[in-house]
Amino acid sequence: MNRLATALASAASVLLLAACGSGTTAPAESPGTQAGLTEVTVGAIPIGDVAPLHLGKAKGFFEEEGLDLAIESTTGGAVAVPGVVSGSFDFAFGNMVSLMVARDQGLDLKYVTNGTTTTGEVGKDFAAVVVAADSDIRSVTDLEGKTVSSNNLANIGDTTIRAAVDEAGGDGSSLTFVEVAFPDALAAVENGQVDAALILEPFLTPALESGARAVAWPYAQTHPDLDIGGYFATAQAIEQKPELVQKFDAAMTKSMQYAQEHPEEVREIIGTYTKTDKELLAKITLPRFTPEFHRDAAQRLGEAALKYETIKKAPDLDALLPAEGN
Repeated sequence: MNRLATALASAASVLLLAACGSGTTAPAESPGTQAGLTEVTVGAIPIGDVAPLHLGKAKGFFEEEGLDLAIESTTGGAVAVPGVVSGSFDFAFGNMVSLMVARDQGLDLKYVTNGTTTTGEVGKDFAAVVVAADSDIRSVTDLEGKTVSSNNLANIGDTTIRAAVDEAGGDGSSLTFVEVAFPDALAAVENGQVDAALILEPFLTPALESGARAVAWPYAQTHPDLDIGGYFATAQAIEQKPELVQKFDAAMTKSMQYAQEHPEEVREIIGTYTKTDKELLAKITLPRFTPEFHRDAAQRLGEAALKYETIKKAPDLDALLPAEGN
């Protein structure tokens, strides 16, 4: 059982225990909360995808909605999902496939608002599959039969790479995947550990500048409007705290719209919660920030996850995503 599956199983136990207890109520205002504001805690992995969350806090968009935002760093879904289920986080950021897997394993999680979307441009996105400069792999279909790395297995990386190969007329099932963290992925390619590697910004730009070549842009090639991740809560919490959800959604909508219109401020804010230097921040490709989800893209992603047995049943998008127009 992989780390995500183990964490989800633990979170499922927490959810079952919570279901046996009495109904929950909103916590009292803590001593550190600003007067008149409701404290809200969000779990977020410190990557560029969550820049609007940090930017919105800096710009006061959450205060405008009556919220005192606390951002807690996570290492990904293995921490974010249990944190939301246990109530440690009101909301957390997670990628689409992680939540599909969570729901597939019985956790009633639901997105409140979108977080990050592919640029939709093949050749200019924030995620790419790269190979060594002298590799004979020249296109996405040349990945057939090859070994490719991704930061997590049975997740959005390998799912979208397989889907991209399929979309180009190849056989995505012929690829073999190994788990390699993004900071180590280029070295894995250069030393022959893998034939190709999925790399995201801020590691992608330095990899390409060092001579590596991009042969696939899996997010954009899976669907030009593919949403990568967003902010979620338990369905129970969404039902019990509609005012908090509405305020958080409104603040995030402002934040994402502002981030999309002010890319230089996005680059600047990323430098405040990551160790990326300013010179690199000026060059990296940013994702799109759109508040609403693209359901046709989510449908395509779900079909790919089901095809390659990342999930056992087709995802219920009505249960996973907010109602259209909300």
